[in-house]
This record gives sequence, structure tokens and C-alpha cells, in this order.
Amino acid sequence: MKTRKGKKVYPLTSAQKLHYYSMKYCPKKQVLNIGSGLTIQVDLERNLLEQCIKEAIQRCEAMRVQFAEDKDGNVYQYVTDEIAEIQHFNFSHWQEEHAHEKMDEWTSTPFELYDTPMYQIVMIQMPDNFNGIFIKVNHLIMDAQSLIVFFKDIIELYSSKVYDEVPFPKEMASYIKQLEKDLAYEAGSTSSQKDRQFFEQLIASSEPVFTDIYGTGKLEAEKKRTGNPNQRAVVNTSDNVDANLANFHLEDEPAKRMMKFCEEHHVSMTCLLLMGLRTYLQKENGMDDVSVSTTIARRATLMEKRCGGTRIHSFPFRTIVSREDTFLEGVYKIRDMQNQYFRHANYSPSEYYAFRKQHYNLENGQTYEGLALTYQPLTMKYEGPGLDQLGNIEYKVRRYTNSACAHTLYLTVSHVPSGGLDFCFEHQTGVVTYEKLQEVYFYLCRIIFYGIEDCSRTVGEVIDWS
Repeated sequence: MKTRKGKKVYPLTSAQKLHYYSMKYCPKKQVLNIGSGLTIQVDLERNLLEQCIKEAIQRCEAMRVQFAEDKDGNVYQYVTDEIAEIQHFNFSHWQEEHAHEKMDEWTSTPFELYDTPMYQIVMIQMPDNFNGIFIKVNHLIMDAQSLIVFFKDIIELYSSKVYDEVPFPKEMASYIKQLEKDLAYEAGSTSSQKDRQFFEQLIASSEPVFTDIYGTGKLEAEKKRTGNPNQRAVVNTSDNVDANLANFHLEDEPAKRMMKFCEEHHVSMTCLLLMGLRTYLQKENGMDDVSVSTTIARRATLMEKRCGGTRIHSFPFRTIVSREDTFLEGVYKIRDMQNQYFRHANYSPSEYYAFRKQHYNLENGQTYEGLALTYQPLTMKYEGPGLDQLGNIEYKVRRYTNSACAHTLYLTVSHVPSGGLDFCFEHQTGVVTYEKLQEVYFYLCRIIFYGIEDCSRTVGEVIDWS
């Protein structure tokens, strides 16, 4: 297959393959759906908003990506000129709770996979006099950061047409040009060989050990099942992939304290969040050796930031921090390892897991990571020139559940337009309870704030106090 609908076809990238495999083997095909709503306390002009949405789709090649399968079962992607119908739904006479349930239902409806648009956009009117947009996309064509950029593009297009002082937004970058660069890297470039060497040496250096929010129970059960007292990996999958979201909001003032700590000590927010999570797991499991999965957005260049698509690479992230280390020393260990990951982050996660599975002779489903973390630094709020013309407009952002999760537990931390941070736990409801997530969030915050209050405290002191 060289063309489809007259358009050139391309293979899937490493990031897409990881998503595609999870969808292929997950019984619920909506597992890759991302549902988000953005509403604003403004009366939006419906026809103009629809025009801006269509213009944003035209400017974003990634939103127009479709997929095709050849006779041998190989999956390809191509960019069409097609723009799907923009729908409208009036929730103004609904109870707000029921409106959100309806959007959960939309998000939980799978896409047809081949030769069809991989997004659904609905203009919505909410019962609280907020108006805006609901967007559902398949993770194969967009990730959270590119979706936020797309939302912002709609806001900026609309604002530029309504307010003279708001400039027309700059162009989006070409998804196809970036795709061709990614595929050239994957074809066996020198840099890809260096990245493979780094990760294979890291994997082979020593074996991690599984840690879980529920403590050592799973690991002890796995030792009994395998008859191996030195067992370090655990089967951490479930036949029941039913999932939900548990969201906890951290107010603006404590969120700013976290940001201030990161600025003063020249570390990323991801470093601080990882330190909090791994210290909680250290507390629950009594182990200094802790692994979680972390995501890297791979959006360093301007083209990468504005090309759309899915660029997330997720890797296991292991740290060994003793109780005698200070909180700050632990944060710096994470920063140093994170910097190494950034230099080699284009490496295929699928190859990472395949090499690790072979090297440690793991069974299917065995892993060392009990949860995954993503930090999203962007917000959907327009903050460009002419902001004063928009007044003190309140924004609401909401994420909707697709009711399925391939992982046991996935924490996404994101900034809220009105201030503060949202901690959103996507979790398999048959494995993790809401009450446990309340406990995880409570202790995560206690650990982080006690640690940053005096970062010369030892990790042991932080654990014992929390």
C-alpha cells in the first residue's frame, strides 16, 4: 500500500505502536479514547465558533490522520482533507451531573479504526451558563499536550475574530514533516543506535523490584506462585479493564509553593512529583529500590510542540534512595536520571520492554512498576496579547472517562486554568478503590510538603512523619 484515498501512507511510529498494541489486546476498544471539555463563561457565537473549529482542524494535519490496513494486516496512516461534521448539543436544561454522564458515554464509545475520522467535536451549552467544546480523540492521533495546543488554537482563532487587539495565532507545524523525521530516526540512524545502547545497558545493570500502593502483598503472592523466594517481578494485569477517574484538586497557594521549590532548586515539577510518589511507595513497601513508569512528551523543538500527533514515550523509571539521603538529594538523583532519559527518549518503548522481558526471562504481564505518572505543564487558557479585552473570564476544564484502562493505575497531574493542580487517577475499578486513592493523594501531599518545607530532612524523617 503506497497511497490511500490519493494520499501517501506511512507506517506507525514507535509511540503509536505502543498505543495500538494496547488497543489490539484490550477487550474494550475505547481504551485509547481521550475525552475533554472546555467551557467558558461567555456567550459564544455558534456559527463563528464552528467556523473556528473547522479552521483549526484544517491547520492541524494530525487531526485529519486516518488509518488503513493492508491484506497482510499491516496498519498505515495518512492525512486526509476530510473534516468531520461539528455537532451541537444543548445541555442547558439538564442537571449538570447528567450532562457530564452523557459526555462520559460519548468518550466510552469506540471509534471505527479504519478510513474514518478519529475525532468527535461537539459544541456544548451547559446548565451553568458556561459554553464551549467537547472533544473526543483517539490517542493514536493526539496526546494530551497536542490536544491542549489544539484547544488553545480554537480559542485564539475565535478571540482574534472577536477582538481587534488579539492577533491571529501563528501557524501549526506539519505533522507529516515531523512524522518523516521520526521514521528516519527509527530506520536505524546513529542516534537510535546510541539510544538503544544506553537503555540496554541500563536494563542489564541490575534487576528492579516491584512496589505497589498496597504494599508487598502482590510480590509475596508471586514468590509463592513461582516458588522463587528471590522473585522481583509481578503479574500486574487484570482481566477486568473497567476503569474510572478519581480527581483531587490542589489549591493554587500550595501548588505555587511546589512551583517555587522547583524554580529555586532548578528541577522540574515531574522530578518533585516522582520524588513524592516513590517515597510513598518506599513507605508502603519498606524498600529503597522503587520503580514507576514515567512519560516523556518529546516536544523540545517548536515543530514538535506544534505538530500535533502522539509523541508520548513511556518508560520505567527506577531510583534507589536510602532513608539516610536528604529529600533534596533524592530529588537530585531523580533529576540526574531524568536528564539521561531526555537525551535518549526517542528510543522505542516497545523495544525497551521486549529487551527487558528477554533479559530477565519475564512471563507475559510481569512488571516491576505498579503505577504510571504523567505531568502536563500546559493549560488550555488563552494568555496572549489582548487578554485584557477578554475580561475576567472563568474557564472550566474537565476530563471524561472512557471506562477502560490497560494499566492498573495512571496518575495525571495537570494545571487548572483557574489556578492549582488537578491530580487525576485513572484506575481499574476492580483493583484499586476510591478510598485507597484518597489515601495515596493525602500521603503524597504530606510527603511533598514536608519535604519541601525543609529539604535537608532525611527521607526517613519524611516517611516517619507522614
